[in-house]
Amino acid sequence: MEKNLQTIVSAPKAGVVAKFRNRSSFLFLFVAVLFLESCRQQTEENNVTPQPNGNTADQIDNTVALSWSDMTLRLVRNSPGFSPPVAARAIGYAGVTMYESVVAGIPTKRSLVGQLQGLTTLPAAEANKAYNWALSANAAQAVVLKGLFANTNDAYKAKIDSVETALLNQYKSGDVAVNERSIAYGKSIGQAIFEWSKTDGGHEGYTRNFPADYKVLTGAGFWEPTDARKVPLQPYWGQVRTMLARNAALPVPSIIPYSTQITSSFFAQNLEVYTKGKSLTQEEKEIAVWWADDPSDTFTPPGHSYNLARIAIRTAKVDLAKSAEALARVGIAVNDAFICCWKCKFTYNNIRPQSYVRYFIDPNWMPLLSTPPFPGFMSGHATQSGAAAIVLSEVFGSNFSFTDDSHVNRVRDTKRNADFKARSFKSFWETAEESSYSRFLGGIHTRQDNDTGLREGRKVGQNINALAWNK
Repeated sequence: MEKNLQTIVSAPKAGVVAKFRNRSSFLFLFVAVLFLESCRQQTEENNVTPQPNGNTADQIDNTVALSWSDMTLRLVRNSPGFSPPVAARAIGYAGVTMYESVVAGIPTKRSLVGQLQGLTTLPAAEANKAYNWALSANAAQAVVLKGLFANTNDAYKAKIDSVETALLNQYKSGDVAVNERSIAYGKSIGQAIFEWSKTDGGHEGYTRNFPADYKVLTGAGFWEPTDARKVPLQPYWGQVRTMLARNAALPVPSIIPYSTQITSSFFAQNLEVYTKGKSLTQEEKEIAVWWADDPSDTFTPPGHSYNLARIAIRTAKVDLAKSAEALARVGIAVNDAFICCWKCKFTYNNIRPQSYVRYFIDPNWMPLLSTPPFPGFMSGHATQSGAAAIVLSEVFGSNFSFTDDSHVNRVRDTKRNADFKARSFKSFWETAEESSYSRFLGGIHTRQDNDTGLREGRKVGQNINALAWNK
């Protein structure tokens, strides 16, 4: 429309008169031109997010997004105290930072300012100024990760600097002013989001995974320790602020009532776990081990979901703009999913299958996988996997085939006689279902833990997809 308008306005008068000899037709055209020009000006005035000149983020490759998301996962794996809830939080803020550092350079997308709890403002890009969005994202990630992983060792602090320098050298242009403006903007976004993160109640959560002041509930049906740790992991995490108010408002799901009667549904749930645990096939053991994502050996369950986003980005070969959106959606998903899940866990403090089975079915039974040190209902794996699958499906489609190679370089698990073989899927929801099912196979969760987690995770993801991402 704008091109046609310019053509008409710039046409020679004589040509226009010759074409529109009828006086009424000429007047009509003149009025139409004025109307279209007025619409164009009004559109520009209503565009509250200025679109700086220069390359847009959808014209830049995904190297910056993949490099920094990889560094995020390495930091989760190698920094002390990054248990699954704490890791999910860091991944959430890293993902939002990636998106917000480039969204002003994505003509079709909106900022999440005003849509996420507590995120009322962020530094604005200058209107009518050129930006190098690769440099903005690079600088923002370096700043926010240094804040989120302040306790990492010196070697990994140096690695953050190395990634930042390498990407700076790769993407800087000959225009020094654009480079400096882009870097300064990215740093301001990274610092602002880190400051926002400090207000959610989970800041430096890696220092208090097992708070000594927590009083463990005792009584029939309550969680009890299954190892030397006498306090459960992050019992207060359900009080951390979710990024979405809608996710905080989700009601805690109902649970099958505790019972020791052999005719009860609760007994049947645990008996099924025990029975299956005694007849696992080789493939089922490999499924259980693949999705275990033990924090001492891997980048944790939310890290696995973040890596699935990375795999999708590589598989689809998408640009920086779409990569940033995918990482932001998944980051928010795992962050909010863990908070909602932990709220549920410590509402019921539900006994784990290992304890129940050994009390009422077989005193010598041990599950395939080690039981995590926190209550059972609902499953964290299922909740966060379900949420991540829903948001990834929104970005890449419901029927997206890919291969999960997250653990192919790990050595064979000799304790459980299982190899780490890449697994292929035809959709993201398949990964959520298999991740959930893996906890049943591992003897960690009952069916109700997993089924409820998937349902609640779906709700979390749907709320994230309902945000105003598009203009």
